[in-house]
Amino acid sequence: MKKIILTVAAVFALSFANAQDKKESGFGYAKGDIVLGGNIKMSSSTDEVGGVSTKTSSSMIGPDVAYFIDDNFALELGLAIGSSKVGTTTTATSNIAVGARYYFLNLGERFKTYTNFGLNFGSNDNGGVGDKTSTLGFGAGLGMNYFLTSKVAINFGLGNVISYDSSKTGDNKSSSMNVNLNEFNNFFSKPTFGVAYKF
Repeated sequence: MKKIILTVAAVFALSFANAQDKKESGFGYAKGDIVLGGNIKMSSSTDEVGGVSTKTSSSMIGPDVAYFIDDNFALELGLAIGSSKVGTTTTATSNIAVGARYYFLNLGERFKTYTNFGLNFGSNDNGGVGDKTSTLGFGAGLGMNYFLTSKVAINFGLGNVISYDSSKTGDNKSSSMNVNLNEFNNFFSKPTFGVAYKF
């Protein structure tokens, strides 16, 4: 009985030491980590029709915070604020997201891949013209982190595999659902980039 107790204690101690080593000096995440990060998106284009040139630009900043409830699974809360300008009309958008992220594959010591899913609730002021638009969305997608140091990682969020979006403007409603299982190029069609810091 004494040998069994000592064996169990030794296994527990080794597991604890491994988790501590991963958390304090390794590349990756561990239970109890808090990660601050987010994504930034910007785009700009110019269209010319009949000699008239119209410039379209948009930007979005989306900070988020994640808390790891175990070594591979984190709960997330995010905020996204953006604007777009078409000609002289500027539209403001805002979005709140809640979700989770699961890390399932390590590609070497510094690359960590994940799947994420979440709900987001947003609004769009439609450039101050007419009613505001409220939105609801669900998405599940893929991404990866590359650790520059044990504390700082670059995040690449890839396209959603599954997404559902609905919107309402006054009495008008619309919804759409997309599933991308075999069109692998779509995963990279709208990547987002960000930097995350682990506490």
